[in-house]
Amino acid sequence: MASPTDKSRGIRIAIDRGGTFTDCVGELNGKEIIIKLLSEDPANYADAPLEGIRRIMSHFLGREIPRGEALDTTQIDSIRMGTTVATNALLERKGEKIALVVTQGFKDCLTIGNQSRPKIFDLAIRKPDVLYEQVVEIEERVTLEDYAEDPERTVTKAGAQAGTEDAQSHELVKGLSGETVRILKRAKEEDVRQKLQGIYDTGIRSIAVCLLHGYTFPDHEALVGRIAREVGFEHISLSHQLMPMIKLVSRATSVCADAYLTPAIKKYIDGFSAGFEGGLGTRSVQQESGAKGARCEFMQSDGGLVDVEKFTGLKAILSGPAGGVVGYAMTSYDSNTKTPVIGFDMGGTSTDVSRYGEGRYEHVFETTTAGVTIQSPQLDINTVAAGGGSRLFFRNGLFVVGPESAGAHPGPACYRKGGPATVTDANLYLGRLLPEFFPKIFGKNEDEGLDPEASRKVLQELADQINAETGKNMTADEVAYGFLTVANEAMTRPIRSITEAKGHDTAKHRLATFGGAGGQHAVAIADSLGVSQILVHRYSSVLSAYGMALADVVDERQEPESKVWEDGGRVIQELQTKMDKLKDKSRTTLHEQGFDDKEIEFEEYLNMRYRGTESALMIIKPSEEEARESFDGKDWEFGKAFVKQHRYEFGFTLDDRDVIVDDVRVRGIGKSFRHNERTVDQQLQEIKRQDVGVEQKHGEQEVYFDGGRLSTPIYKLESLSVGHVIPGPAMLADGTQTIVVTPNAKALVTESHVIIDLETASKREASSTDNATREVDPIMLSIFGHRFMAIAEQMGRALQKTSVSTNVKERLDFSCAIFDATGGLVANAPHLPVHLGSMSTCVRRQAEIWRGKLHKGDVIISNHPSYGGTHLPDITLLMPAFDAKGENILFYAASRAHHADIGGISAGSMPPHSRELFQEGAAIRSEKLVSQGKFDEKRVTELLYDEPAQYPGCSGTRCLADNINDLRAQVSANQKGISLIETLIEEYGEETVQFYMVNIQKNAEDCVRGLLKSVCKRFEGKALSAVDYMDDGSPIQLQVKIDPDKGEAEFDFAGTGPEVYGNVNAPQAITFSAIIYCLRCLISEDIPLNQGCLKPIHVKIPPKSILSPSPGAAVVGGNVLTSQRITDVIFKAFEACAASQGCCNNLTFGFGGNQSGQDAVKGFGYYETIAGGSGAGADWAGTSGVHCHMTNTRITDSEIFERRYPVILREFSLRGGSGGEGQHRGGDGVIRDIEFRIPLQVSILSERRVYHPYGLNGGGDGACGLNLWVRRVEKSNWEQSIKAIHGSDGPHETEYEERHINLGAKNSAAMKAGDRIIICTPGGGGWGKAGEGSVAKRRVDVTESWRKGSGAAREEAALQA
Repeated sequence: MASPTDKSRGIRIAIDRGGTFTDCVGELNGKEIIIKLLSEDPANYADAPLEGIRRIMSHFLGREIPRGEALDTTQIDSIRMGTTVATNALLERKGEKIALVVTQGFKDCLTIGNQSRPKIFDLAIRKPDVLYEQVVEIEERVTLEDYAEDPERTVTKAGAQAGTEDAQSHELVKGLSGETVRILKRAKEEDVRQKLQGIYDTGIRSIAVCLLHGYTFPDHEALVGRIAREVGFEHISLSHQLMPMIKLVSRATSVCADAYLTPAIKKYIDGFSAGFEGGLGTRSVQQESGAKGARCEFMQSDGGLVDVEKFTGLKAILSGPAGGVVGYAMTSYDSNTKTPVIGFDMGGTSTDVSRYGEGRYEHVFETTTAGVTIQSPQLDINTVAAGGGSRLFFRNGLFVVGPESAGAHPGPACYRKGGPATVTDANLYLGRLLPEFFPKIFGKNEDEGLDPEASRKVLQELADQINAETGKNMTADEVAYGFLTVANEAMTRPIRSITEAKGHDTAKHRLATFGGAGGQHAVAIADSLGVSQILVHRYSSVLSAYGMALADVVDERQEPESKVWEDGGRVIQELQTKMDKLKDKSRTTLHEQGFDDKEIEFEEYLNMRYRGTESALMIIKPSEEEARESFDGKDWEFGKAFVKQHRYEFGFTLDDRDVIVDDVRVRGIGKSFRHNERTVDQQLQEIKRQDVGVEQKHGEQEVYFDGGRLSTPIYKLESLSVGHVIPGPAMLADGTQTIVVTPNAKALVTESHVIIDLETASKREASSTDNATREVDPIMLSIFGHRFMAIAEQMGRALQKTSVSTNVKERLDFSCAIFDATGGLVANAPHLPVHLGSMSTCVRRQAEIWRGKLHKGDVIISNHPSYGGTHLPDITLLMPAFDAKGENILFYAASRAHHADIGGISAGSMPPHSRELFQEGAAIRSEKLVSQGKFDEKRVTELLYDEPAQYPGCSGTRCLADNINDLRAQVSANQKGISLIETLIEEYGEETVQFYMVNIQKNAEDCVRGLLKSVCKRFEGKALSAVDYMDDGSPIQLQVKIDPDKGEAEFDFAGTGPEVYGNVNAPQAITFSAIIYCLRCLISEDIPLNQGCLKPIHVKIPPKSILSPSPGAAVVGGNVLTSQRITDVIFKAFEACAASQGCCNNLTFGFGGNQSGQDAVKGFGYYETIAGGSGAGADWAGTSGVHCHMTNTRITDSEIFERRYPVILREFSLRGGSGGEGQHRGGDGVIRDIEFRIPLQVSILSERRVYHPYGLNGGGDGACGLNLWVRRVEKSNWEQSIKAIHGSDGPHETEYEERHINLGAKNSAAMKAGDRIIICTPGGGGWGKAGEGSVAKRRVDVTESWRKGSGAAREEAALQA
């Protein structure tokens, strides 16, 4: 048969079926045709891609092919498609009915997920719905025999290999990853068959199977798969076949997505194929008889094509956008100059960002789309905005763009369907869109163009609103341009964050823009990013389809591994053998698709990480060139390549730690049609530039740029020749795109692109107006709101990136912020609400202590509760930013991180029984950690390791190396903040920055005053009051008095109980955190989080109370328990919602330490917080199995948990019925049942074990929590007791029984091997009387359809309102 590179055959067709439009590119003998048609047009055709192919074939064959006639595949060389079928099925939840088959005890694993809530300020918590209709638990269980945190590094030998017959008779088997697996309970065929038959009988025909540790021990999954086929299931997805990577939740969501989507895709493909004579796909091409078929390949999420018969749901999520990435990568990157490219794809409903550099695609292995987290290789594509349809609002004195979108219906106001003001309207009104070049598809009869008058009207309405609220006199021009400026700033923030998170400098990139709206924003985005050159391909409006034509066929293979990397020797040989086997499988698959060996290439990867971390890097085998330059010509130097990449991405290496290989991966590439176009750089070297002539000008238009409207020439792209230079301002347009060239830029036309070069941005003129008389510009205020927040966010990125511990890197238990010279909060990027605003007390205290004594490069360390700390594990570092002369402090940058251990009486430094502060670990009042850039490691060791061990029964930190590494990461984050502040001052001038820093605080203050006035009106001026209790009976009492005229409130905690001889005392900073969190939730809109929020609030805390403890009082529970009760009391006073679980359920276990007078023992410590139920409200039900209010940390995945620690997680499920009854039920708590495999010290620190989470408005209370110790105790035997009393020592057998012992709320126990702790967490309170009809509202997350690659881990969502 003809190979894919054979050009002797017929028409080549590439199609991108998008949400609004379907783009088609046809090519025959070097001639191309572009067709753009509506994706949905049922009046004219049933399927857009089929219609596109019909039109292309009609064009090339010279005859009109009637609709409905089967298309002749002998005329077609290949069809390549990207489709939104899978994404739409996910978004609309219209996939196949499926069931999930999972290990017993884990039926709720996907409902709980990682236990964090998507948006930290939403009281009505909404987690994405699960995809399955039913879930079935199988009685089977395996675990890993050895554990990663073992100080002895024990390696147990296995008796057989998983997947073989021998494995049936051994308890210990070697898994696919090389880890030794212990089989605790084998799956029974009768049990499996009975349960699967039960599912089948309900009408379900597609199942997803994901069993614990199935990635390394696939035997039980394979058994379930075999029986399912025998029962008659039509589609069976097995997790070990789809993606054999560790992490139960990610693998289970992935396998569900595959089972849910693949049948839908197969149905679509069957319908599509029916339109052809001769069939589609490799087999139809190879068949001996009948009409010859055509090659048909679909684009996968990883940027590679796959034969139509092998296209599955799991690989289809990013099918369309992936084509765009391939398109700009193949047309914008030069392998000689190696200039990396940022892809900026701005369409009508979304703006996507990606990156291509180093000659290969950037993949991520865990992404979220439509609320579903997928574990599979996917291109790193991130949605950063809602595109041209982003709606425009003026809220709380700020210009706000999106994330709400007008969508395709009704669309922007100018679409003639009564839509709202959008970015597209602003562009049209300012002259940046040309209606004559836009298709006439609008209006009642769909034959009219864009409506500029509708855009003018909605923008004038916004201008009237802004002028009325601010007293200003802004024109519609200024308002529209202000919104565009804020929109560009809002998009720039995540673009910079995504790029810099991996160590890349945005300024060293080109910006490749495509999509219908990209050309209007590209120059402004590039200018803000510091990018000097923009590339716009001639097919930029259909680049996704064009990319399909340029893509390669790809076959991905991956297997788990667990080896410790060694340079040279046996380990490399074994890894090479594994890699070769994967390559053989991949080569066979590509041969079947018609590729010869000379057309096949391989990318070889090892997924590697340092021991004790979970931040693995996918390392590609060094190229010949890289091997020569960096590794003495050795191309299998994966270890050195990993260290090099780790230093580049994270800024450090851990030279004393082993490097673990987690996975072996091969990417087999069938090189298909070659891209013959010369690269941009080759064209630039040879091009002859000439100024554009007057005769090329199509017309002129008044276009608004910074400062006013300018008469701007318009050029048709088709009338420009190669070499033409067009100075800005100018507009370049054709039927599919409009490119805006600003006055500070010029465009050059090449064979393939329009290249826009930017002049270096000049420094903005400093304002000469005195800040005292200066007026606030709401546009600048909005921009500075973004800029200040961006600094705090980028500090957080730097901290997460350079930290070592699981607590900071994975659980995100940290916060970064910037403060004014007095210590007032300016911007805070909180991952945990308990950190919100609490640092301000600390920064103010330290600023007073060190006034006049600090120099540039100094860093202060503190964690003491009396000095603004919360509890001792939270260590704060702050650093001053000086003026240009280095004399006056202008700002402070500060970071606070939870350190896993800082000494004290128990591992994890969260002792349940601490009575004095010294028992909780190192207490640092105020020390200089860094002096003018020099890190004082000796003093840190004294503070954290030596000094805590001097106290009776106490140890120093049990993980000093991690402490020091994380402190260095905090220093790095602070330095990042200072650098960004200095850059901001350099750009705008010190006075302007200071002016807007004050006014962004004033903006937050005004928002809170407005809230308080509305609350006072709702309660008719009555004082608000509430009381709730800690489990020891200590009351937390609050009365809120509001002054309706000033919009001020007094929060008076008089009546609160006295300081306790225990550890639930809460330093004052915690009360301030709880208040600012509650106010932000009650406002329920995105406002700046800063000191202004607290300015209208007067807080009265009784001295010597539980909320104002003495300097030596124990406080570890105050941060994680009392903070939740304060929150409950505030919400109760405001009648906002029923109580949530009101606890963090802090569990710690471990062993080891360096107690005074004893030998140091190597060990480990582990700390986790556990979800519960959230409280219901007036129009929402509570959510089950989620973290509430003052915390939002993720739980360690069940498989990672068992790999790292000597435990067996017996159950992690919802605690049914624990939520309070009511019109709206409270959310249920969870059950977490952990068995310990070695003796360990285990501690639980919890609340709500006595006092129930309250219901409101007639709703029932949530259930209290319960902590049980399951232990084997000697069974009492009366006869043996009598014999023992009489001294008889005859032989007798000791009998044991299992006892469930209530540990109470706070306890610690030395548990033996085989002992278990079962933590049953509290439910949330209900709202309203049970039996009354629900009035719960369906809440929609407008960002759910956004593509969430590496830049949109949980923290991105957490920062959204």
